[in-house]
Amino acid sequence: MPLVAGVDSSTQSCKVVIRDAESGKLVREGRAPHPVGTAVPPAAWEAALSDAVAQAGGLDDVAAASVAGQQQGMVCLDAEGAVVRDAVLWNDTRSAGAAADLISDLGGGEAGQRAWAEAVGLVPVASFTVTKLRWLASAEPDNAARTAAVCLPHDWLTWRLAGAPGLDALRTDRSEASGTGYWSAATGDYRLDLLRLAFGRDDVLLPQVLGPTGRAGHLRTGAPLGPGAGDCAAAALGVGAESGDVIVSIGTSGIVSTVSDVPAADPSGIVAGFADTTGRFLPLVCTLNAARVLDAAATMLRVDHAELSALALSAPPGADGLVLVPYLEGERTPNRPHATGAVHGLTLRTSTPAHLARAAVEGMLCALADGLDAMIAQGTTVDRIILVGGGARSEAVRRIAPTVFGRPVLVPPLGEYVADGAARQAAWVLSGGQQPPSWTVGRVEMYEADAVPTVRERYAAARANAPDRAD
Repeated sequence: MPLVAGVDSSTQSCKVVIRDAESGKLVREGRAPHPVGTAVPPAAWEAALSDAVAQAGGLDDVAAASVAGQQQGMVCLDAEGAVVRDAVLWNDTRSAGAAADLISDLGGGEAGQRAWAEAVGLVPVASFTVTKLRWLASAEPDNAARTAAVCLPHDWLTWRLAGAPGLDALRTDRSEASGTGYWSAATGDYRLDLLRLAFGRDDVLLPQVLGPTGRAGHLRTGAPLGPGAGDCAAAALGVGAESGDVIVSIGTSGIVSTVSDVPAADPSGIVAGFADTTGRFLPLVCTLNAARVLDAAATMLRVDHAELSALALSAPPGADGLVLVPYLEGERTPNRPHATGAVHGLTLRTSTPAHLARAAVEGMLCALADGLDAMIAQGTTVDRIILVGGGARSEAVRRIAPTVFGRPVLVPPLGEYVADGAARQAAWVLSGGQQPPSWTVGRVEMYEADAVPTVRERYAAARANAPDRAD
């Protein structure tokens, strides 16, 4: 049976899975860490990919491969294909001022937000590539002048796997293009006027946007490379999401997304109008603070994640009024790039490790529940909530989620669903079929519990009072 490879080049690490193209059975896998920080040399991703591929037994015997990766960000290349500067990642907030300026450029306030939403399905925040280009043009004009091409992390890695044959060979897919801020998922076109507005010029080369089974090049063995995907879209493909499925992914970022037949254009900017990997759309809400909220709580309490989970489950729902607003790295949703975290309701009674652990889990989930509410307000139908990502490994997260979301939560077997989605796309490219292959994800567990409305109510009262950094 032919084998396919799927790559997940995420913020924190690179994962590679090798699967049977027909059954989806996992044959082997590998992983390697990425450097920390919000600006990273792309060469570090390539080195991690090489290490992960070696752990996975190499790619010489695969019939097709595809790369998924962290979305947005900014990789600038010069005319010779060399990297101009460290890639600025999605979670870097230095372009927050540029985002505000771009909204002002199209009218400011609600009018400016609506103009952006209608143009590209997004309202600029620091995450999107368009804001990073505005920042680059202003803060580093020499680097901006050297830039001949702009791409995203998965685009660059795919290009490198294909042998970096020239800038005109850069390829991307709809899901990645839809997160730039200068490509419209609704029309399928680049908005060069918005690129020029942000960067001062529109003569930079942009990757060609491929359809679901387009070929982005070939490995040195001749095996085709799929178009790839942003991590959120790849995860949706990996779990086999359909219309009515809402995916809540708890990784470095928190993601609430759903597969839709129509594009989204939310003038508030809360719901981003992304595209998916199948030719449809992927309305999405992203928070900057997710699994690392659990990491921070575990560090503060000097426990591991299993102990943190046990502590959280030992405290009562609502943590007796203790509320953690988890804006530990600023926040994207709501758009508060300079905010900090805050704790409310601290009393002698709630000054225990168990209460803080519970408040950390509930605060992280409340932020995601706010995103779910925004999607419902935009017309999303919620038939199922599917919980994935590293944070879903926590028993406390799985059991507390229904009390916050107010709905049952389905948890598929723990796995690398972004890499799996990339592998499934590779199998689709290989088959040339009309639909991706049907792979089962294994036994799905359902978690049910009564909703506890006071948790959301207390969080709503506290979140507006989260302070901003003094600097």
